[in-house]
Amino acid sequence: MKSRASLLVFVLTLTAALLLVTGCAKKPVTAKVEAPPPPAPQPTVTLNVDPADINQGQSAKLTWEAQNATNVSIEPIGGVQANGSQTVNPAESTTYRIVATGPGGTADASARLTVSVPPPAAVATPSPTLQELFDRNVKDAFFAYDSYNLDTETTQILSSDANFLQQHPDVNFTVVGHCDERGSEEYNLALGASRAQAVKDALVGQGISGQRVATNSVGKEQPFCTESSEECWHLNRRGHFTLP
Repeated sequence: MKSRASLLVFVLTLTAALLLVTGCAKKPVTAKVEAPPPPAPQPTVTLNVDPADINQGQSAKLTWEAQNATNVSIEPIGGVQANGSQTVNPAESTTYRIVATGPGGTADASARLTVSVPPPAAVATPSPTLQELFDRNVKDAFFAYDSYNLDTETTQILSSDANFLQQHPDVNFTVVGHCDERGSEEYNLALGASRAQAVKDALVGQGISGQRVATNSVGKEQPFCTESSEECWHLNRRGHFTLP
């Protein structure tokens, strides 16, 4: 009986000891987990140009606004503040592009400025002078050796001359008779006079008033060509037109 009591005391003592040890043990520590930081906000940016269409030489205004950005630049201007405006006057149509960067990424926008370039000013072409028109349209009459007769080709030339002279009724002029170097001075002066008169008569026959036509002769004294050749002699046998 004594042994059973002792055993009971022992069990109770052991149980109390176990409870005491269990009660004194440290409770486990739960680690504290911190929430991750929120992501950086994405940059936003706007770019406007006013007016969007100008004439060359005029100006327009760029206006922009960027948020959540640490660096802002505009092509082709360069770096700018996050918010601002600037006057621009490009010589030609230009597309402006703004780029904003920050911890949250990159954003961009663009604006087109159309520049109307006027057409080049027409270069005024000066009107030809009367002398220029006369030289361009009135051709000399040429003659055969020792002759003042008009051949078919020369008659056609004088017909064309008469058309121009009819279109310019206020133009008075002189027909000067020329000869080649052969023959005497007196003979060639007379031959030149006959050639000038033959040209005048042909023009009068084409409807040109004889009062508009003066005649003169220089014979062989004022040659157009100075070589002694058939080609030069032909060039010197003519009725030459001049203005007063």
